[in-house]
Amino acid sequence: MADIRDILDIDRCSGAEALKDSILGTSEKLKAKKNVPNNSSRPPKRPEGMARELYALLCIDGKDAPPLLPTDTGVGYKHERAKLGMRKVRPWKWMPFTNPARKDNTVFYHWRRVADEGKEYPFAQFNKQVDILEYTDAEYIQYLKSDDWSREETDHLFDLCQRFDLRFIIIHDRFDAEKYKKRDVEDLKDRYYFISNTLKKVRHTDGTPYHEPKAYDAEHERRRKEQLNKLFSRTPEQMEEEQMLTQELRKIEARKKEREKKAQDLQKLITGTESSTELRKQEKRPPQRKRIQNQLKIRSDSNVNEVVGIKFPDHKASGATTRSSRMRLPANVGQKKTKIIEQKLKELSIELNPIPTEEVCILFNELRSDIIILNEIKNALSTYMLEIQTFKHQYEAYKPEQILQIPDIILKQNEESMDIEKN
Repeated sequence: MADIRDILDIDRCSGAEALKDSILGTSEKLKAKKNVPNNSSRPPKRPEGMARELYALLCIDGKDAPPLLPTDTGVGYKHERAKLGMRKVRPWKWMPFTNPARKDNTVFYHWRRVADEGKEYPFAQFNKQVDILEYTDAEYIQYLKSDDWSREETDHLFDLCQRFDLRFIIIHDRFDAEKYKKRDVEDLKDRYYFISNTLKKVRHTDGTPYHEPKAYDAEHERRRKEQLNKLFSRTPEQMEEEQMLTQELRKIEARKKEREKKAQDLQKLITGTESSTELRKQEKRPPQRKRIQNQLKIRSDSNVNEVVGIKFPDHKASGATTRSSRMRLPANVGQKKTKIIEQKLKELSIELNPIPTEEVCILFNELRSDIIILNEIKNALSTYMLEIQTFKHQYEAYKPEQILQIPDIILKQNEESMDIEKN
């Protein structure tokens, strides 16, 4: 120690160890530095808007930057500094030890603190053993006997399960296929879990604590691996074909949704027409003025034409209005529908602006609304007939030897609709 003190230019003292002041510097120099005012040693002021906790993490010790990885030494993220003082260094000793995981009692040597002499090897806590059930001769004969598995083969399987901690890939590799029958991994797992579940059920009746059995389906595992193997073995052409089929499926689903929407719209049109006809048939023939008022009330209460027909304004505002304003088409009726109405009125030899009596106003508005409904039904029917013809051609292209016959009822309905349109 005297030579070390001479080399480090440290004053000799009677202490057993070097003091912190004598190694890092004299106490007078440290005191002199403390007495000198230096504003740079102060931690910077916390910026505005920064949380106090975040600032404490960044500037907890003034100058040291935070570590890149979290540590459990010191307080928070602050590194623990070397503690130099009068304490003596803990002695270490080269001593023997045994690993409890080994069954051959082999003795090894390593450096260890003298205070830890005689304690258990610290890494023995990682020696986890799998609890493998063992069966007796009576249990095997009564419950576990199988025509496909012999007793020696079953014992060999359980011995490998005990040695390799149920690592069935290794067990399958070490299984003696020359002496016994060649088995795959699923057969080994099925046999092991069958015996384990059977023993748990049998021993539970004897008072042994019950453990939930583990279900294992060997056939399902075989199919799953076969499917994964096929998926992994796909060629680039097959992957492109799969992507193409996926895109076609999305298009088919989109067309299906569109057809369903059109079917709902068509059903609304049919329901609206039937409801309107029903209301007209159920009406009685009161005097003309009262009948016109009832028709106005029915039209204002009915929501059928809000969806499929033309919604005319009620003109309930205060002030004087003309009857001709009731026959004016709403602004939401497009130019296309207006031309359809005008063309149909010309075919029926009806004036575009008839005399606006109360009855004429009501009937004229109903007629134009019915023209729009009839046009929507005709368009929907044409679309469905086009789709039917498209499906017919696709079916005949897929099966040239067969001809798809369209039911007569559909063709008849199409002809009737054409006749109605002509009349």
